[in-house]
Amino acid sequence: MNESRAFCPRCGEPMPDRSASDDDEADSDGSDDGGSDPLRPSSEVEICDACYFDDFDFVDAPEQIDVRVCAQCGAVHRGNRWVDVGAEDYTDVAIEEVSEALGVHVDVEDVAWQVEPEQVDQNTIRMHCYFTGVARGTPVEEQVTVPVRIARQTCTRCGRIAGDYYASIVQIRADERTPTTEEIDRAKEIANTTVAEMEATGDRNAFVTEMGEVDDGLNIKVSTNKIGKKISNKMVEEFGGTVNDAETLVTEDEDGNEVYRVTFAVRLPPYRPGDVIDLADDDQGPVLVRSARGNLKGTRVRTGERYEASYEEGNAPDARKLGEREDGVETTVVTVEDENAVQVLDPETYQAKTVARPEYFDPDAETVPVLKSRVGLHVLPDSDPDVGDDADANAPYDPYANREGGETDA
Repeated sequence: MNESRAFCPRCGEPMPDRSASDDDEADSDGSDDGGSDPLRPSSEVEICDACYFDDFDFVDAPEQIDVRVCAQCGAVHRGNRWVDVGAEDYTDVAIEEVSEALGVHVDVEDVAWQVEPEQVDQNTIRMHCYFTGVARGTPVEEQVTVPVRIARQTCTRCGRIAGDYYASIVQIRADERTPTTEEIDRAKEIANTTVAEMEATGDRNAFVTEMGEVDDGLNIKVSTNKIGKKISNKMVEEFGGTVNDAETLVTEDEDGNEVYRVTFAVRLPPYRPGDVIDLADDDQGPVLVRSARGNLKGTRVRTGERYEASYEEGNAPDARKLGEREDGVETTVVTVEDENAVQVLDPETYQAKTVARPEYFDPDAETVPVLKSRVGLHVLPDSDPDVGDDADANAPYDPYANREGGETDA
């Protein structure tokens, strides 16, 4: 009886016997075949190891890789956009690009590889790549060298920054006054923080083009209308006030769509935390302002009671400013007359004067801060009387003490 066995369809050499499990595996995926059965043209049959490795390509590598890198920020151009890769130098960029470009044969198992970069010149890095693996039970290895050429360019974002591009202006102004240095500094901080947060989420178009102080406030030029709106809203959340926007047609894009530049006008309230104001048509005494967000809120310095402006008055009730909390002068307490009055020394004449005793007055205090104004002499609190039980009672009143934790208004 003649023995029946398989032959390689390419070279005609006899094929080693395969187990039933090998046949089932080959039939199921068809990945280990390599030749056509002449009796069944649409099917695949296995070839011998010698023929298989004659056409075997372990690694598929390009002849050269060209990389466009922004010389200013280090971003890499991929596809049709610039991508921040966070690489420390161009060698890191080259390694990452080679890793993406190289391909390994699907039949190889237990693949391991390493790369040795060689800096040829300022713009060329030669990548020596070493691969090992197992194919058809046979150890295989290969070495490929791929030159990576670095083309230094300017990304869209850096180009816009260099060209002073901006799409939106945020104007910080104040109603019937000039913004304070503290408000200007805080506005700059808010703008920079907002942009940094948007950059952290992957928004490469987020940047501040320019910040410029003017006689009546601050102008902030930013890269997109979205950022301008976000900064403006945060200003109002922080300080109170209002924001209005106005569009200006500046050009048309390449598709003929109109491009607008938006100006966001932020108007801060006329009074700020720490101001002492005298309300018109009001005989209950001056108010120490605690908050100008929403309706103006404060503390009556005559009685220590809380005050809140009506909805119609909002954050700008009809009033005149008498001074600020920082204008308070420490003076001596002469005597406590009763639950409604206390005698203190006038800080200018040094005469004992009887003044109203507010709720926050400490009867054991030897000295108290007072404010002398056109409407009389009033005792001020050592600290904000409404900041809560956890506040430091000896700390000076800070108008921005509650900035991070939110207002303590009821």
